[in-house]
Amino acid sequence: MNNYITGKIIKELREKQNLTQSEFARIINVSDKTISKWETGKGLPDTSLIEPLAKALKVSVIELMNGEYISNQNKSSNMLKSKFSVCPVCSNIIHSMGENINLCCGITLPILEAESENETHIINCETVENEFFVSINHEMSKEHYISFIAYVTTDRCEIVKLYPEQNAQVRFFKRGKGILYAYCNKDGLIKKNL
Repeated sequence: MNNYITGKIIKELREKQNLTQSEFARIINVSDKTISKWETGKGLPDTSLIEPLAKALKVSVIELMNGEYISNQNKSSNMLKSKFSVCPVCSNIIHSMGENINLCCGITLPILEAESENETHIINCETVENEFFVSINHEMSKEHYISFIAYVTTDRCEIVKLYPEQNAQVRFFKRGKGILYAYCNKDGLIKKNL
């Protein structure tokens, strides 16, 4: 990991907790001068203090190390607010129901921004009895393919992983209105509201 805890993030998070340097120093068992050194960039916390710092600042170790912390506004965990990340190294798919920081293969993954369908990425959805038959007329070579298709409703997220040299087609049990997502390995995340 290239990042390390910065004094700026320590100060910002300490102030967010409404703690003085002295109060914060007592919590993690260091002097207030030590906190001042960290916050002014004249020193760095020892690695043995990373977990106590994260706990006292009410963030995860990853958030503390990254210098980015998440304030999740999706308190009700509505699945329609789903977020996806995809690892460019191993193609791991990470799903969450709100803001987050994801790491995979040593890389901090961005949350994908879904774009609406366009002329090269059209998500076809037909109702066949009690199922949605979803298909995308898309190249499925090892260089350019649809990696997954997901169907998200207020209470469920179903993801079907696809592989090169198969058809970009899936079936989902029909659960009503929701959002269909498809991820193209070159062009990113596409969505279609049902």
